[in-house]
Amino acid sequence: MLRPRRFDTEIDPGPVQIQARQVHFDVSDVPLHWIPGHPVASNMISLLNVVLPAAERWFVATFNEALPLVQDPKLAEDMRGFIGQEATHADVHEQVMYDFMVNHGVNPQPILDQIEYMFTKALAPGTSPDPKRRLNNLCERLWLIAALEHYTAVLGDFSLNSAWDDHGADPTMVDLFRWHGAEEVEHRNVAHDVAVYFRDSYFDRIRAMTLAVTLMFAFFQRGMRYLVKTDPQIDIGWWRTQRLRCRDSELGLLPKWRTVFGSNTLMYFRPGFSPEEMGSTAQAVAYLASSPAARTARL
Repeated sequence: MLRPRRFDTEIDPGPVQIQARQVHFDVSDVPLHWIPGHPVASNMISLLNVVLPAAERWFVATFNEALPLVQDPKLAEDMRGFIGQEATHADVHEQVMYDFMVNHGVNPQPILDQIEYMFTKALAPGTSPDPKRRLNNLCERLWLIAALEHYTAVLGDFSLNSAWDDHGADPTMVDLFRWHGAEEVEHRNVAHDVAVYFRDSYFDRIRAMTLAVTLMFAFFQRGMRYLVKTDPQIDIGWWRTQRLRCRDSELGLLPKWRTVFGSNTLMYFRPGFSPEEMGSTAQAVAYLASSPAARTARL
């Protein structure tokens, strides 16, 4: 039986202006296993604090590179809002990583090194002297961002409808991930629209998703195993980690992998796919209006 969607009865607000919210989260008293009795779910969601900063700063750098080439005023405005939100996400999650994870004795450096290499070296802008080749490289990176943003919207929609509250999850961490998730749903169209603006290519979309799903699966598998293995408060092996992940997914504490990497990925392969199909703007805006951190934020 599906869980009723939270905030889903809100009225559609129509087009929204995408703006960064200057939020703050005090995680000094939050336990490492912030979902009590569910260390795997706690660690797997916390992994986002490690993975996201470098990825989102790469998004920002790529959009800043593309922005001067955009002649559509509305799209340029959406891009500026996207850049502001993604830069804020990166800063907030990096701060939480140090204030929360490192202070609990978790060393994220091995994962950070891999993520940093991927986004600062492997996916760095092309340096060809040929302008056409540099533009082609930019288009490829924009389509990869669009594919990765599909997954952030999937995870954002999950966070808004998760069962964390029902299992006594720490309210500050719940607000952190729902604030971020709501903004991902709020701006879920932007990266796709930008990629289409630069090069409307189904082949590029599919090629980018093939790379994105591989990166996402690999980093979540490796990252989850690393955090569980180095967690100073538990000692569980790989098989038990997988069993607990499956249990937590059935409880609504984690997204189901067959959904994330199965149906939600296949959705993206459909020729007529639109990001509007993933998540609800009304639900996202409703949460942001009720979020403790977002309500006290400065726009």
